[in-house]
Amino acid sequence: MNELLRKRIERHLDNLTDQQGYQLLDYVEFLESKYGTGARPPSTFERVTAGVEDAMRVGRLPAAAIRETMHAMDSASRLFQRLAEAGKSAVDELGRSLAETERAAADQTGATAEPEAGGEDASPRPEEPPPPA
Repeated sequence: MNELLRKRIERHLDNLTDQQGYQLLDYVEFLESKYGTGARPPSTFERVTAGVEDAMRVGRLPAAAIRETMHAMDSASRLFQRLAEAGKSAVDELGRSLAETERAAADQTGATAEPEAGGEDASPRPEEPPPPA
């Protein structure tokens, strides 16, 4: 959809009541099913939110109650999204830290292994004591 058409529709949406907005949503979903132009697949939390909203509408709860519930669920969704991003950042940082530690250990192992493998600089090893008799 082009940007001018989207803005024109948004201007009309601003004047709708919640009840009219739900009627419009029903119509949009009807058009999607009729023409097979599905929107992007919803996330798990979006599906749960839509299910709760639909159940509240079927129960004929007041629009204000639905709106406040959806606002709370939207806030929870944003919180979970931030938690997921923080978890991903922590895992990425841990991965980088482990890779640096492995590189440092490999460098140290390589530094100590080279003199032992060399011929001239290698210090003589002490002889092992004889086994007890």
